[in-house]
Amino acid sequence: MAKICPITKKGSKMAGKYSNRIRATKFNPSGMTRKQVNLQKKRIFVPELNKTITVTVSTQGLRTITKNGAYVTLKKAGLIK
Repeated sequence: MAKICPITKKGSKMAGKYSNRIRATKFNPSGMTRKQVNLQKKRIFVPELNKTITVTVSTQGLRTITKNGAYVTLKKAGLIK
């Protein structure tokens, strides 16, 4: 399973890893590292369907569900029919 949020479409990205010891010299010897998206496994109750659905979403996706409603957001993402 890919580490991608189905609601916000956020995935992992490459970023620089910076050593605190070398910070003052403006030199980055550590190279690149992969930063993963903050995914959470949550059970969300959808009152329109009278069902509980388990989804793996990012924390930003949880805020979107709270703002727009569970049924509308999950239907737009294609997680429910």
